Amino acid sequence: MGRADILVRGAGIFGLSIAFACLKRGATVEVADPHGLAAGASGGIVGALAPHVPDGWNAKKAFQFESLVMAAGWWAEIEDLAGQSAGYARLGRLQPVESAQALALAEARADSARDLWRGVAEWRIIAADDAGSWAPVSPTGQLIRDTLSARLHPRQACTALAAAIRALGGRIVAEPSGSPGATVEATGHLGLDALGREIGRPVGTGVKGQAALLALDRRAAPQIFAAGVHVVPHADGTVAVGSTSERVFTDPAGTDAQLDDVVAQAIRICPDLSGAAVVARWAGVRPRARTRAPMLGPHPLRPGTFIANGGFKIGFGIAPKVGEVIADLVLDGRDGIPDGFRVEDNLYA
Repeated sequence: MGRADILVRGAGIFGLSIAFACLKRGATVEVADPHGLAAGASGGIVGALAPHVPDGWNAKKAFQFESLVMAAGWWAEIEDLAGQSAGYARLGRLQPVESAQALALAEARADSARDLWRGVAEWRIIAADDAGSWAPVSPTGQLIRDTLSARLHPRQACTALAAAIRALGGRIVAEPSGSPGATVEATGHLGLDALGREIGRPVGTGVKGQAALLALDRRAAPQIFAAGVHVVPHADGTVAVGSTSERVFTDPAGTDAQLDDVVAQAIRICPDLSGAAVVARWAGVRPRARTRAPMLGPHPLRPGTFIANGGFKIGFGIAPKVGEVIADLVLDGRDGIPDGFRVEDNLYA
């Protein structure tokens, strides 16, 4: 397609990442979002960039792995262009080992990681004592320590990415200014609803999440994942904890006692958090496609329109690779979307 005018609808992490990739290839790009920058789930506060377990390898896990490996250089380039931090750091993750059976499984996965992660990162077992006071409570006294997981601050990351887009000549506006050569719909859970109505069958839904920021400076520490709760130290001297997964809700932006329960669980997991003040509470709705995998590719009904949606829980982790494959498709007609991530995989699931 060469140089092209691209309209990206949606100023969340997928839309911004696609705009960035297209701009770097010489396209003229406009990002339009009537709700503003990172107004949806991308404006959250947790920012855990964590891999799937290193077994049962498939195209989806390989895609995520490649994106996580890309991330350090990708965010460094963005921060350099923007002149501001995204809060990115690859500091790894700790997970408790709950039982002897879980320990055997973790050891098998350590063997898998040696092959599948190609020496880029490790998945290994360590003694909880080796992690000091930051160690999560572990019944076996053992922890899984992976060195592939990273963190960023989602709001700061989107702000930095928007600044990098502007530095490359891209525009971010409330409404489109003209007729584009191609359009990418990266419109979150509202976009999933709209697509479902357009084709006459549901393709996904919104799942509410709640999270909190605690005033505790552990900026050099790894993140923790235990009992379904993420504990993520940020570079600004806060620690994020989250999140809920609510299919039924009436107030998409409201926090309630469910978040209090998450904070309490985080303190049980990591007693180091005890006494830290909650300085911010957040809630938002994340887009979950029917298969739970992202939806990437041509719109089923509208030629010249493409979809990038459904980054439920892994959107920031796979964003660098999503930007590249959508730019490949829209600008050059090259299809590098893995099986399982295609729009049709969700339409007919």
